[in-house]
Amino acid sequence: MEKVNIKLSAFEAPLVDQAAMKIVSAIKAVGAKYSGPIPLPTKYEEFTILRSVHINKKSREQFERRTHKRLIVLNNSSKDILDKLSRLELPAGVNISIAIKK
Repeated sequence: MEKVNIKLSAFEAPLVDQAAMKIVSAIKAVGAKYSGPIPLPTKYEEFTILRSVHINKKSREQFERRTHKRLIVLNNSSKDILDKLSRLELPAGVNISIAIKK
């Protein structure tokens, strides 16, 4: 019996949720057992950049980037499910990684 971990990540939370719902509906159509979507911790990255290189060192701009992640676990997978997932169209900007564990 194989377990398949499907990790989704994107910079916008609604895109990740939309992609997760598409994957869950595809899994339900096949009739497989799954767990998720499980929200994983959001990764925060902060950047500070000087506004002016030569003068006004105290004047700075700060930017933030958030990476939202979800996990879906398939408990028993088959070639039918993996084939259907490979043909699935996800929203642009969503990164998907599939790991198969035995």
